[in-house]
Amino acid sequence: MTYILLTGSSRGIGAAAHAALAARGVKVIGHRSRASADNSDHAPVPADFSDPLAAKLLWEEALDRSGGDIAAVVNNAGLFEANRLDRSDIEWLDAWEDTLRINLTSAAQLSRFAVRHWQARLADDDGVRGRLVHVASRAAYRGDSPAHWHYAAAKGGMVAMHKTIARAYAAEGILSFAITPGFTDTAMAGDYLQSRGGPALLTDIPLGRVATPQEIARIITFCALDAPASMTGAVIDANGASYVR
Repeated sequence: MTYILLTGSSRGIGAAAHAALAARGVKVIGHRSRASADNSDHAPVPADFSDPLAAKLLWEEALDRSGGDIAAVVNNAGLFEANRLDRSDIEWLDAWEDTLRINLTSAAQLSRFAVRHWQARLADDDGVRGRLVHVASRAAYRGDSPAHWHYAAAKGGMVAMHKTIARAYAAEGILSFAITPGFTDTAMAGDYLQSRGGPALLTDIPLGRVATPQEIARIITFCALDAPASMTGAVIDANGASYVR
C-alpha cells in the first residue's frame, strides 16, 4: 500500500486531491487545522500549524498510520487572509508571522522530516525514494494584492525552497515538484474574487475562467505518482495564461 501525507485535505484543492489520489488506490493520510468529531484512523489528523510543534506531531502520527513508510508528501495547507497596511504594528506583524508559519515554515518542517525519512528508505524500481509536491501560487512570481504581501512572500519562499530541495537531493532519488495555481474556485479564493470585483477579474484570465479544484488535483496526482524523475525541480503553472513566464 502506498501512503501519502496530504495537508489541508478537508476542503477545496486538498479535498479534490484526496479524492483523486484515493481513486488511484493510494492510502491518503489527511490533515486539517482543527479536530473533528471523527477520531478514527481514517479521519484527517488535526494539527494547527500556527503552533511550532504541530508539524512534528502530524509527521509522527502519519508515520504511525502508515506503518513507518510514507511515499510522498503534498504541502497544500494554506492561510489566505488580508493584512492591511493601516493595521497596528503588532496586528500587522502577527498576521505576517501566522501566514509565514502556516504557509511556509510548516511545509519546510514536513519537507525536512520527509527528506530524512527517505534518505533511510529503499528506492523503488525507478530509483525514487520519495516525492514532495508543494502547492504554491501564481503570487510567487506575479505578486498579490497590497493586503497580501505576506501570502506572496510565503509562496515565493515555497518555490525557492522547492528548487533547493530538488537540486540538493535528486541524486538520492528524492524528487520535488511545485504547482503554482492562479485563481481557483475554492472558498478561500472566492472571498478574494468577490472583494476584488468578482467577475471583472476574469478579464485578466485569457482562458475566461478560474481553475477548478479538480484540475489542480489532477496535477498534484501526476506529480505525486507519475511524473518522471527528470521532471524534479519543475514548477507547473495552472493559471489560465494570466501569467506566462
